[in-house]
Amino acid sequence: MATIYLSLSTKADSNKQQEILIRFSHGRINQRGKTNLFIPAEYWDDKAQQIIIPNFRLMNEENKQIKTYLTSHSEKLNTLISIIQTTFNNADKNSIEPDWLKFIIDKFNFPEKYIITNTELNTKLSFFDAFDEFLQKRKLSDVREKNYMVLCRALQRYEMLVGIKEKRAYKLELDNITSDTIEDFESFLRNEHTLYDKFQSLYDKFPAIVGTNRKTVKPQPRGQNTINALFNKLRAFFNWCYDNNKMTNKPFKNYESKPDVFGTPYYITIDERNTIYNTDLSHQPQLAIQRDIFVFQCLIGCRVSDLYRMKNEHIIRGAIEYVPRKTKDERPIPVRVPLTETAKEILNRYNGNDPEGRILPFISEQKYNKAIKKIFTLADITRIVTIINPTTREEEKRPINKVASSHLARRAFVGNLYKQVKDPNLVGALSGHKEGSKAFARYRDIDEEMKNELVKMLE
Repeated sequence: MATIYLSLSTKADSNKQQEILIRFSHGRINQRGKTNLFIPAEYWDDKAQQIIIPNFRLMNEENKQIKTYLTSHSEKLNTLISIIQTTFNNADKNSIEPDWLKFIIDKFNFPEKYIITNTELNTKLSFFDAFDEFLQKRKLSDVREKNYMVLCRALQRYEMLVGIKEKRAYKLELDNITSDTIEDFESFLRNEHTLYDKFQSLYDKFPAIVGTNRKTVKPQPRGQNTINALFNKLRAFFNWCYDNNKMTNKPFKNYESKPDVFGTPYYITIDERNTIYNTDLSHQPQLAIQRDIFVFQCLIGCRVSDLYRMKNEHIIRGAIEYVPRKTKDERPIPVRVPLTETAKEILNRYNGNDPEGRILPFISEQKYNKAIKKIFTLADITRIVTIINPTTREEEKRPINKVASSHLARRAFVGNLYKQVKDPNLVGALSGHKEGSKAFARYRDIDEEMKNELVKMLE
């Protein structure tokens, strides 16, 4: 939950008035700003964080002016706080700039600076030129930039499809996009997998990027969570355009988004991890290598994208140190995970075996995920787990060996630690989750073992 704290500056101006200051915090976001609202210190309640409106016994002209002045400033302050809260609630929390609060305050105090002139309107960038500028001016990790490009190619296909259906030259224009456009684009994203056969030329022109190659592939059905993730990025782009005078409307203002749906994370136990590690795979040596990599990932809890970047220099004084790629632009704090004896054993087994100098002999992520499913099957880790179908949003029962992937290693690390300590900040310091991550809320469900322990307490 966002917190706004108000205080008075310790310095007074020439009129012996002090400026009201704002501190805004939410998770990793912690920003300060000056309101440009000045009042005498005796009319400030520091405990209540508000302006005191006096009730003078004698309402002479001087007292009347003081009361009018303070009432006006109190109303302005309340309006400013409301604007900050509303703007933050509508913003993409992952795209808050370091000077976001100062910008909001400045726009509130000096709205004339942000009025778009006719000349500016006539020289606006095209939609996709603006999108390119947006990406260039944002410091995005490679992964996040690729995710934005997925959105960009979907928008390009949508633009072409509308033109084909309406038999006219259709172009997305920033100031012509409304909530109706957003809803139509959502329908396109939801049903795009049904359009491939009829409009394959769209996918030849704007193909997917597979690895480092451009490849025409049929879109897969998208669930609401996937659409929400794309819309968070689209909303961030529109907010940037609005804040930088590139558009005058807010297309998401009247759009009602549907909430994400997540199931309770399933993960393997420590005993299951050990069973996998001790399974005899000598008859399939290449699979044994991937098994060792998976177990190693279970022991350090990183994302697979971070795992694949690790080299010998990441091993420092008996621990792995790295900066998570997903959050490096928001919070470049190194994560340090001490290595267990099993983790050291795995590293020593493959020391110097990778021609690229990486700590382990990795294969492609796609092949790695396929190998993990085979490993689970050979280790007889096949229990049934409950998953949420990302497209239908309905529960399904599946054998864990059929849905296992590299991310299950990260979940095993987080889940087994969280089960022991119940402290998201402590576990997050080892897993690289940012402060306030919603992911930990899904690990709070009491598992069957804990239920049994609780019931035994009644005996």
